[in-house]
Amino acid sequence: MSKKSLIPGFSWKRATGVTSAKRKIAKATGIPTTKSGRKRKAQSILWKSLFGK
Repeated sequence: MSKKSLIPGFSWKRATGVTSAKRKIAKATGIPTTKSGRKRKAQSILWKSLFGK
């Protein structure tokens, strides 16, 4: 569970550049940085390997 910020709409991750760094890594490698994104990509690769296209 995430902690509420004292300032509405403020994210320390965006302020420090963590979000943009993760985004750049994901775009460069083609591997998502979120847990659900990695799972979705793995499932896609599995289905493509089993059934082609």
